[in-house]
Amino acid sequence: MAKDTGSDGGIHVDPMHQFEIYPFFGDSKEVSTLTFTNSSAFMVLIVVSIVGFLIISMRGQSLIPSRMQSVSELIYQFTYNMLRDITGNAGLKYFPYVFTVFMFVLFSNLIGMIPGSFTVTSHLAVTGALALLVFISVTVIGFVKHGLKFLKLFWPSSAPLGLRPALAVIEIISYFVRPVSHSVRLGASLFAGHVTLKVFASFVGAMGVAGILPIAAMVGLTALEFLVAVLQAYVFAILTCIYLNDAINLH
Repeated sequence: MAKDTGSDGGIHVDPMHQFEIYPFFGDSKEVSTLTFTNSSAFMVLIVVSIVGFLIISMRGQSLIPSRMQSVSELIYQFTYNMLRDITGNAGLKYFPYVFTVFMFVLFSNLIGMIPGSFTVTSHLAVTGALALLVFISVTVIGFVKHGLKFLKLFWPSSAPLGLRPALAVIEIISYFVRPVSHSVRLGASLFAGHVTLKVFASFVGAMGVAGILPIAAMVGLTALEFLVAVLQAYVFAILTCIYLNDAINLH
């Protein structure tokens, strides 16, 4: 958390400093396209953490699972059931893709809750890239599976003929807005939550003995943020499954 001394001698806290991207090596503040930043470093850490967690938890594969194995199997089964319930058996071939997306978002959110860490999913550049990847993948799958019949997704044949053109425009707009809503929902939730935690943390030192009140609030907010971290990963994954269902089954 960035602190600076104002003209009145007090300490001011900048809750936005936690979202600053800077070069991981060197003191330069200039960030170019090829610069390895703190955001890049944490994304590498997230991938390594996921791989390490899955390898360690499933290494023994004992009949009576350990706690880590139970958690790993629970996440696996949860994602599998979610995809099957939404897309049917036809969508299970895309399980590795959905599982990877869910695990990356989940670990990004949870690692971001560690004090002093960086929350990559609080940046729209990251969530936007993930959402755009899902959008392009789903669109490609739709055209590969159905050809030009995929365009029927935008033509509500069950609606009255006079309303179909207007509804088609609405369907097209809503389809291309998907990456925006998909990314902003995740990024804004994490961004707002972390800013709130930093603001309440700044009250602790400023209120002296009465700082026990913001500490109590922070305990509750931290618990809520962990819930939001898991919930937003679930929402991102379930929306991915819904979009896949549209591409596979055409509504």
